[in-house]
Amino acid sequence: MELTEEQCDALVKRAHISLGSRGFEIHPFKIGWYNEHVQEAFRLSYPADTLGLLVISTPDMFERAFIPFVKEQEECDGIRDPIDQCVAYYFNKVKEDFPEYEVESIHDYEMHHSRRPKILVQTVGHVSGAVYYYQKSDVTDQPWPTDKKICGVCYHPVYGGWFGLRGVLIFKDVLCPPLQQPLPKDVIPSQEKRVELLNKFNFHWQDWTFRDLLPVQQRYSQEQITYFSTTPKDRPELIQRIKSTGTLLGDDSDQVQYQDKGHSVDSLETNDSVIPK
Repeated sequence: MELTEEQCDALVKRAHISLGSRGFEIHPFKIGWYNEHVQEAFRLSYPADTLGLLVISTPDMFERAFIPFVKEQEECDGIRDPIDQCVAYYFNKVKEDFPEYEVESIHDYEMHHSRRPKILVQTVGHVSGAVYYYQKSDVTDQPWPTDKKICGVCYHPVYGGWFGLRGVLIFKDVLCPPLQQPLPKDVIPSQEKRVELLNKFNFHWQDWTFRDLLPVQQRYSQEQITYFSTTPKDRPELIQRIKSTGTLLGDDSDQVQYQDKGHSVDSLETNDSVIPK
């Protein structure tokens, strides 16, 4: 089904209504934009004009989507990854809201049997204009050895590093030829700052300082910091606390430091995803 520009805009707005109030951002893109920037093994087998929606979790997602999900859903027991369960739940809600279309969801963590990612969400983030994907190739005078692997990182124009690329929703039977590709905002034009960002992300990612390289409008709440600063094996206890009290905040909550112990930070760069500059 080929949609006009107005029909495409209306579809995206409907998806935003489904997810926006829960702390998610929606960014439309064409499958062709993505396929142009990845190697053949990562390409999606849909026509170039097929509509996809990138879903990003903002700092509000934890309170607006995750905590209500934990409190209301009995199957959220903390054994399976609760964040992944939560995102999958809301992806399915979008599918239910669009019964007239065939919608495929691909989550950021999904792999083929060969351990190859089903989709490179950083590339989608860049080509959709949602975030800027900073890579080693963005630095002209590189301080690292030529053969040193430096993973790329996406940066949001509003939230900096305080967000998550959660996956995509592909409207398999929808074509949007009029959709225009936006350019991502290059919020870190300084070569020195780019080096600092990549160094922080690659060598000091657990202290979260890469997220605050630039001033941001909003960070994760104290509850999120508490949750993600807890090792995954100890998170079932936090899930039960949310179920019983509705919060993770306690008398010692102000002592929690930024230390990532299992948060799905932006998936690491692969050589099969290189955005040409």
